[in-house]
Amino acid sequence: MIAHGNKIKLFAGNGSPALAQEIAKELNMPLGAIKVGKFSDGETSVQIDETVRGCDVFIIQSTSTPVNDNLVELLVMIDAMRRASAGRITAVVPYFGYARQDRKARARDPITAKLVADILTAAGADRVLTMDLHAPQIQGFFDIPVDNLLGSSVLCNYIKNKAFVKRDDLIVVSPDVGSVSRARAMANQLDCPLAIVDKRRPKANVMEVMNIVGDVSGKTCLLIDDMIDTAGTITQGAKALVEVGGAKEVYVCCTHAVLSGPAIERLENSVIKKVYMLNTIELPAEKKIAKIEEITVAPLFARAIESIFAELPLSRLYEN
Repeated sequence: MIAHGNKIKLFAGNGSPALAQEIAKELNMPLGAIKVGKFSDGETSVQIDETVRGCDVFIIQSTSTPVNDNLVELLVMIDAMRRASAGRITAVVPYFGYARQDRKARARDPITAKLVADILTAAGADRVLTMDLHAPQIQGFFDIPVDNLLGSSVLCNYIKNKAFVKRDDLIVVSPDVGSVSRARAMANQLDCPLAIVDKRRPKANVMEVMNIVGDVSGKTCLLIDDMIDTAGTITQGAKALVEVGGAKEVYVCCTHAVLSGPAIERLENSVIKKVYMLNTIELPAEKKIAKIEEITVAPLFARAIESIFAELPLSRLYEN
């Protein structure tokens, strides 16, 4: 619990209302009074209904679908807080949209992640608190402090204590070479071996599996990724683990459940037994299928907010 509740205020837009309520409950304080909507012509409307002068303000808003609406809401809320003389403004962005556009993959491509970093700073944010940026170097796009929380700490705790208690046949699998570092860190925390799905991607969201690096025969595989978008990579990787590698069962862990396009249908029809997802993105009712199990990140974000407010290091969040 925060001892100085009169100096800190939490606000939420329409991007993460349920998660924001959970975080506020963890901190034993209410969400601030704010109305975020649209004018009749579609422009974003923000009205703050309480004073924020001199306060340490935290605005909780994932920039997930609808990405542009949620991003503009966040920008307008930040601007409103700045003009209302907030002491410090922290943008709490559990899922940072546009993070995959972090480099020029082809000639004349934009680097939209850098653009979003610039406009958040220009709007008046003093700090950003997020989780599992798609590319860690995005922190360097900002000229303000960025705290990138590790979703793996929440996932590992859940896997060890609830999902896979006393399982000695578990093996962590990276869905591609680019995710090896993330998967290796998870394997080290779970004290289990590591395997890799070696693949070739001829075009975006289309993946061809080549082979499995590591022995997964007869084992329970845990595929690790930072996000699941169309679910093509994950479902085909799971299929390869069973059909090529001879795996016994396949489970999936991810931080961000983007789940666009045919993702739900692919997961439903896949060999995957269960998908463990953090609730950085709020799923609509039609996407809450039996295979998906949501794990809340509210306690970790609440402790991070508490640490930032108290000027304490965030490394304490991962100490046992």
